[in-house]
Amino acid sequence: MSPGTTVADAARAARTARESRRPQLVEAAGALVWRVRQGRLQVALVHRPRYRDWSWPKGKLEPEEHATVAAIREVEEETGLPIVLGIPLPRLDYALSDGRHKRVHYWAAQVAGRPEAAALHARPPIPHASPDEIDKVAWMDADVARRKLTRRADLAPLDALVKAHRKGRLDTRAFVVVRHGRARSRAAHGPEEATRPLTPVGRQQADALVPLLSAFGVSDLISSPWVRCRATVEPYATAAGITIEEGPALTEHAHAEDAQSTTTAVEVLITERGGVADLALCTHRPVLPTVLGVIDTMARKSARPALPTEDPWLHPGEVLVAHVTTQPDAQGRRRVQAVERHRA
Repeated sequence: MSPGTTVADAARAARTARESRRPQLVEAAGALVWRVRQGRLQVALVHRPRYRDWSWPKGKLEPEEHATVAAIREVEEETGLPIVLGIPLPRLDYALSDGRHKRVHYWAAQVAGRPEAAALHARPPIPHASPDEIDKVAWMDADVARRKLTRRADLAPLDALVKAHRKGRLDTRAFVVVRHGRARSRAAHGPEEATRPLTPVGRQQADALVPLLSAFGVSDLISSPWVRCRATVEPYATAAGITIEEGPALTEHAHAEDAQSTTTAVEVLITERGGVADLALCTHRPVLPTVLGVIDTMARKSARPALPTEDPWLHPGEVLVAHVTTQPDAQGRRRVQAVERHRA
């Protein structure tokens, strides 16, 4: 303590220093878990005895945790329900009493069923919250939940959920496009493209994809047969206990020789399997414009702004999630209801 500085001054200085190191943005994530019973849309709410409120299951991100993974973890902690994420819902932003800002990311979600069993295998055990934290979990009709929610701000994601349900756009399956992780340079590896491996960073990116793909319930994997693509999704295949299907039309060479064959292969995947199973496709940067072009033709106008429009399209190890409706539209087509991008 310098001369003339009181104990109170020192305490204030220490407090100021601590606050300056505290993150000014607090990020949290959660989900609106929904189901339909006797034709009525129902959602799961939790009661927190400490705050005496009814709210959506949610919680703060842990250090280095991805928001989608936090949403899965927090919902299962608070409700005991293992879930799979669906379409993104409006996030909430508000100020905290200590001057910081809080941002809560929300998704629609359903309880994982038999088709998503593989995704659950890829997750670590999740402990449940104590009764002191969550003492009640209740399914309610959407209109009842509207009246029960304590915070009016929590109505925004509910309104979006109800609207999507009313229009037949809430029940979706994920079609995940993965760009392979960082690979050894062509100069260092040589001319044989098919065997170029991932770098150590690329292998880390592949490992980091495991909880992200699990969050969206991926049960089917389709990959370019080239080494760097297969190696990107192999950690998830191992964790989930599933096999990797090879898609020869997804290699750089096949695409360069006949881009239409690549287009057709992706169209078939989305049309025949995209709204039935949660699946992931791993390919290369030069192939991405064609894959994304197919998604664009199937996307609703509101979803298209989220699609990348310039090179590199996706970064190494980055994913794009297209949410494909399970029910065809009036023209018999499956549509992409929403699009989001994530870097693991």
